[in-house]
Amino acid sequence: MSERKGFEIKIKNLSKFFGDFQVLKDINLTIEQGEFVALVGHSGCGKSTLLRLISKLEAPTNGEITLNDVPVKKINPAVRYLFQEARLLPWKSVWENVAIGSTDRSKEKALHALKEVDLENKAEEWPAVLSGGQKQRVSLARALAGNPKLLLLDEPLGALDALTRINMQALIEKLWREQGFSVVLVTHDVSEAIYLADRVVLIEDGKISMDKKITLARPRVKDNNFAFFERLILDKVMKNDKESINEAADRVYSI
Repeated sequence: MSERKGFEIKIKNLSKFFGDFQVLKDINLTIEQGEFVALVGHSGCGKSTLLRLISKLEAPTNGEITLNDVPVKKINPAVRYLFQEARLLPWKSVWENVAIGSTDRSKEKALHALKEVDLENKAEEWPAVLSGGQKQRVSLARALAGNPKLLLLDEPLGALDALTRINMQALIEKLWREQGFSVVLVTHDVSEAIYLADRVVLIEDGKISMDKKITLARPRVKDNNFAFFERLILDKVMKNDKESINEAADRVYSI
């Protein structure tokens, strides 16, 4: 792996309310330079909100986030965000979409980034002719054109077919290992989290309920050791689901 150039992220006593509803509850988390961390949990647990707070797309209600010990006060150009949708501009060519990611709108940087994701032959095409996987690779190239120190991935592979998703996972891991930026990935897929991440953080009801280091060699294979981590995390999720159901049932029967 290349020299780590990514941001160190420190999250201290972080909370977020939307009106009277508390989405995140006193989150404390440190992500090392160049580390790959996956956030997993049910829909609505707060993991995407946490990603938006790190990127400064949202402001916390309480607490602090720092990048290399500098408080996050505004959007940082070295932090790049990938959504589930590629969000390409249909009236611009592929290379023009990628160039938006660089501060000087450089075609040279755009073409280099497209080469990194194996799409240099699509530079002059329009986004409409691309497949879903190709569009996400263009979106990834756009992020790379900005020379990121932190890549935030909010379910960017969720809408892709199984084979394209596997290829994108391998590409993301390859670029991360080569370039050394930090990554925070939000995913519902525990298997994907274990395949890609150094650590898997489980968020439930707005709180961190598990933070597990994945001690598997790379490249990772889905053997018995992989299955051990998969079962460990899924058992935690299922146990908490069962406890929540039992608590709800107790409340009903006590009425």
